[in-house]
Amino acid sequence: MVLRDDQWARIAPLFPGKEGDPGRTAVDNRCFLEAVLWVVRTGAPWRDLPEQFGNWNSVFQRFRRWAKGGVFERIFAALAGDGDFEYVIIDGTIVRVHQHGTGGKGGTQTQAIGRSRGGLTTKIVALVDALGTLVRFVLLPGQRHDSIGVVPVLEGVKFSALLADKAFDSDAIRALVAERGAVAVIPSKADRSAPIPHDAEMYKWRHLVENLFCKIKEFRRTPTRYDKTDTSFAAALHLVATVLATR
Repeated sequence: MVLRDDQWARIAPLFPGKEGDPGRTAVDNRCFLEAVLWVVRTGAPWRDLPEQFGNWNSVFQRFRRWAKGGVFERIFAALAGDGDFEYVIIDGTIVRVHQHGTGGKGGTQTQAIGRSRGGLTTKIVALVDALGTLVRFVLLPGQRHDSIGVVPVLEGVKFSALLADKAFDSDAIRALVAERGAVAVIPSKADRSAPIPHDAEMYKWRHLVENLFCKIKEFRRTPTRYDKTDTSFAAALHLVATVLATR
């Protein structure tokens, strides 16, 4: 089991199908959630789900319904709303796509899967707050540049400073941050003719986003993508982030 009682008490009211909700009452939300977490944590195929969690296909079909319905994203958003936005940090990480993760409807190009030097990969561009807690992420094909994810992850987020590495040093990103009334704490690229100074002391906190990636990748179904659809992969990431946010 992954969830402590206090963690479950915090997120249980956010799940659909609980007693008192309209419609059919779901069968033991906690057991279902632990079943999904077992798969995400171990990286095992759904068919290998232990019998104590129930029929594997029933669990999988319920996971897909919740993933397509945005349930995991809404639960994460409800818990991530109390972040510390003195500054935010953005970065990207690559995950390798397993051969079983291909074949999704519409082809890999529609499922945030691309080909880079590491083969078939998906890129996660994430935004974390000043406490190192995930705020938002977007999935991109592995060959796309990290900077493409800046606009969607910053949309609607109020912050005082944006911390990022040299990959995000562009006039467009700096202008976007300035328009928001914030400061860009981004080292200049070596080929910039007139280097732009940055707050080196504040920049040291950029490690928080790297720490988050390390924690997320402790769940073995995240550093290697087995999901054919970006919807399922994003749902697994939202679930992992929810667990981390309630630790």
